Amino acid sequence: MDYSTIILRTLLIYFIILVVLRFMGKREIGQLSVLDFVVSIMIAELAVISIENIRTPMMNTIVPILVLCVIQITLAWVSLKSENLRKMIDGKPSVLINKGKIDEDEMRKQRYNFDDLMIQLRQSNIRNVSDVEFAILEPSGKLSVLEKTEKEKQYPSYEEKVNLPLPLILDGKVQSEHLERINKTPLWLRQELRKLGYRDIKKISFCSLNDNQTFFVDLKDEK
Repeated sequence: MDYSTIILRTLLIYFIILVVLRFMGKREIGQLSVLDFVVSIMIAELAVISIENIRTPMMNTIVPILVLCVIQITLAWVSLKSENLRKMIDGKPSVLINKGKIDEDEMRKQRYNFDDLMIQLRQSNIRNVSDVEFAILEPSGKLSVLEKTEKEKQYPSYEEKVNLPLPLILDGKVQSEHLERINKTPLWLRQELRKLGYRDIKKISFCSLNDNQTFFVDLKDEK
């Protein structure tokens, strides 16, 4: 066995993958989309095959890795422009607990069982489901948990106005589905934003409604 060849191949593949992953962008492992995950697995498999079989020309490994890199970067760029493609690739958040009540229908849709739910609640230091204001299953598979206030926990009949932390406008487009969750309409949103001086929705990069019923608005290319 030619160990020097194996070492050289390993070093070369290592630096190639390092450069490719840098081009693909920065994202934590736990936040990888399905596309990122598939590309990462395929690159890893190609690297292993190249190192194990030293008779295989290096170009047989390098070319597929570069093709995967181009595919990933292209789809990532297109998904920035297309909300539908972004949802298809990354998925969208799912509300599993709303105001302390579990949404069994949504759990069934996500093939998410009660054991999974309780494990992630415990990992978030939540003892009782009733203490949860919202539990949102992110596209990455992580459960984001927002607790009720201490006053709500102490007095169950007391209810503060807490909004679901979802964007109402993304990249100049109104998120009608998110508005429905807070029982509002696109017309209401446009009227409220006009009162604040925002007349062109397309110029808004991000908009959300805070718990104190004020809007957070970020304009496109705002310095």
